[in-house]
Amino acid sequence: MLEGGLPPGFERRVITVAPGTSRAFDPADWADALVILECGEVDLEGVTGCQVRLRAGAIFWLAGLPVRCLHNAGPEPAVLVAVSRLHGFSQDGH
Repeated sequence: MLEGGLPPGFERRVITVAPGTSRAFDPADWADALVILECGEVDLEGVTGCQVRLRAGAIFWLAGLPVRCLHNAGPEPAVLVAVSRLHGFSQDGH
């Protein structure tokens, strides 16, 4: 799971969506985050109802997208790793 440490000023969050379940989309969960689908697969459902399936290894951005929820229709947990900047952190560490 994204081996090694992150540079100062960044944080890592791991979100797991169990098989057969969905997670409502909350924009605050994904603000300023680059997302890596570590394992499993996930369907992103847009507010219009269209869906896009992503598989392990996908790297994507959800901030500002019209997403309604994330579905895991696969047989294994979908593990998403979100990496984002710490708010209020400057390059000089203050």
